[in-house]
Amino acid sequence: MSQYQAPLHDIDFLTTAVFPLDPHLQRCGSALDAGLARSVVLEAEKFAQGLLDPLNRVGDQQGCRLHEGGVSTPAGFQQAYRAFCEGGWNGLRQPEQYGGQGLSCVLSTLTEEIWHACNPSFALCAMLTGGAIETLLHAASPALKDQLLPRLISGEWTGTMNLTEPAAGSDLGAVRTRATPLEDGSYAISGQKIFITYGDHDLASNIIHLVLARTPDAPAGAKGLSLFAVPKYLIQDDGSPGARNDVHCSALEHKLGIHASPTAVMQFGAGQGATGYLVGELNQGLMNMFVMMNEARCAVGNQGLAVAERAFQHAVWYARERSQGKVVGEEGAALPILRHPDVRRLLLSMKSRIESMRALGMYLSMQRDLAHAGADLEVRSRAQARIDLLIPVMKGWFTETAQRITYDAVQVFGGMGFIEETGAAQYYRDARILTIYEGTTAIQANDLLGRKTVRDSGAQATLLLDEISQLAEAMLAGAAPAREFGRSLRQGCTHLRETIAWLLERHAADPRATHAGAVSYLELWGLVAGAWMQGLRLRAALGGGADGAALQAIQASAQFYAGNLLVQSGALRQAIGEGGASIDAFPDACWST
Repeated sequence: MSQYQAPLHDIDFLTTAVFPLDPHLQRCGSALDAGLARSVVLEAEKFAQGLLDPLNRVGDQQGCRLHEGGVSTPAGFQQAYRAFCEGGWNGLRQPEQYGGQGLSCVLSTLTEEIWHACNPSFALCAMLTGGAIETLLHAASPALKDQLLPRLISGEWTGTMNLTEPAAGSDLGAVRTRATPLEDGSYAISGQKIFITYGDHDLASNIIHLVLARTPDAPAGAKGLSLFAVPKYLIQDDGSPGARNDVHCSALEHKLGIHASPTAVMQFGAGQGATGYLVGELNQGLMNMFVMMNEARCAVGNQGLAVAERAFQHAVWYARERSQGKVVGEEGAALPILRHPDVRRLLLSMKSRIESMRALGMYLSMQRDLAHAGADLEVRSRAQARIDLLIPVMKGWFTETAQRITYDAVQVFGGMGFIEETGAAQYYRDARILTIYEGTTAIQANDLLGRKTVRDSGAQATLLLDEISQLAEAMLAGAAPAREFGRSLRQGCTHLRETIAWLLERHAADPRATHAGAVSYLELWGLVAGAWMQGLRLRAALGGGADGAALQAIQASAQFYAGNLLVQSGALRQAIGEGGASIDAFPDACWST
């Protein structure tokens, strides 16, 4: 089996040549510098290699177990989680006011990639807790913040997100969980939630469930939802966990992947009702929950990158080790399959996409830093607008790309990839959930089309596209390698610009036609944004950011991306414009066999 290595060369290149980290940190008023950030990444790699990577297969094989006392995680998870919290990893970018370290989102994004690459099931616990922390910081009362945040940030307690119900999946307006007000200002919560990640476990002394529910006199639909913090154990006056609240895990789901992450069916109020505390204002629950949802969508996009990176490393290891068959165009005995043209195609396809995703994820994390700590309101607002536009791309395109990369990793292994013992299949299985939870790809695509493009008449989309087009034109005026890439990037921008114009023109009159092409629109955005990142990488390398074999590799990766991936932009443009008619033309009566 291969051993995980953090992609330090790529991280160093990005943080020094493409998106220089020191100037960014200074703009955000951070005391951190690039040297210290690199040291933190090295320590994260060491921790993950020593504890998390070895537990990934153990967790996959053992899974979690539900018993009378609750849920048990696989062997080694408790010790790993304790070490994770003692190392301060849980509060890396959380505010110092509540016990965090207050470091950059860039740094937390890099370290979280390492956690998810080595053990996505383990990393999900901290990921959901981080989303709960962000939501409480945004919406909770000062008293509730003081009570919950220090222990969530330390990792003593963990957090969950409770939206989905048996009859309320993507349609949250159908949520039935009830919140009955009590005389002491708390609420009695009753209802069932499903698919709750880390809904119960043995890693922490308490779990804070953030629950969407409706009060008796609330308006119908999504406008009547409120958000409540429901602890597993009621909190005593000294802040310690007390009596068991009326909330229980009634079942664990048996899943295709992420076996070591307990996916729970949660029952609130089987008896007198679970005690909950209002977070924010009544009937503002969905708006407040979307703080957590957007946090989770960025994190899941990063998880897609991470699992793809781990699958890629595993495939490269096998391609170097496995000798099979004569190589086209080369003499001699069997050589490593890395020399076969199609294996190289698969690996370079994986590598170029991973590079694009990591660069775009770093760019977005810098925007998140600026939205939080930019110099003035204009800087913060501009950064937030860019974040809002790119979140569905990061969540949707990254996770769809992870499907292809983990699929190709199995293909590199050939028949051995189909055998569980080689490890390739686990990355494929674990990645499959990524396009589903925290909003399916179609939900991301509809968000990108409706809220992020049509709602402002394409203003933010055009602003970013203009920026990408400027890079294309600058590269066209450069040396030969840049010129060739600039030509492809210009063509991709043209296809995307034409698509945006068509969508804006057609949407009001025929929204079904535009939504039929929404996923293709998201993919087109992903391809062009990925090409933008490849262009920035190539420009930085040609400008002195790389030399020798490193420069050659960056040039080859950009060339491959342009010639094998970005060329699909024209076909996507056509599919978006012409594909919708056939979708509704197919008669419903013919779906049956």
